Amino acid sequence: MKFTLLFLATTLIISSNAYSQDYEKVQLAFKTSYTNETNGEYSKGIEELKKVYNEDSYEINLRLGWLTYLSGLFTESQAFYNKAITLMPYSIEARFGIVLPASSMGNWNLVIKAYEKILELDSENSTANYRLGMIYYGKKDYEKSLKYFEKNVNHYPFTYDSLIMYAWCNYFVGKLREAKVLFNKVIMLSPDNTSAIEGLALIK
Repeated sequence: MKFTLLFLATTLIISSNAYSQDYEKVQLAFKTSYTNETNGEYSKGIEELKKVYNEDSYEINLRLGWLTYLSGLFTESQAFYNKAITLMPYSIEARFGIVLPASSMGNWNLVIKAYEKILELDSENSTANYRLGMIYYGKKDYEKSLKYFEKNVNHYPFTYDSLIMYAWCNYFVGKLREAKVLFNKVIMLSPDNTSAIEGLALIK
């Protein structure tokens, strides 16, 4: 019995030491990769992390997604971000991450799905609401665009980016009274704003 307990204790100590050493290697790889990134040496940063790569590590997959994106390896970047999402399905940062290679490859369906999933997890996320609003505004789907900007304006009533877009969406869906009020608010926030002045001129 004493021998068994001693054996287990020794095994745990050895395992703990090995785990600690692995952690140190991973931490050093991350540290080196940050220096490489600062110097614009993305491929070297990727090499450092691949030396300690563990497919079950959310952090390594996320970091490799970013570095491969910076390197222009968009397909590889998307694969790393997908692994990170699989490992941590509630991660919002990984879904914002996958938008980068997806948009660079022109995969707008994936971009939209990523933002929609973020809003499933966090319905009030201002960045996802704004970007989806901009995507649908670009598609001239003003009704759909309006609802995303409206959410942001409800939370940030006097913030320029969403306010001006909300004003234009109201204009394009024919809500001219609302648009006029919003354009005037924009001018309060940003005096002599050319976009708001243009909008008011169209209403008159």
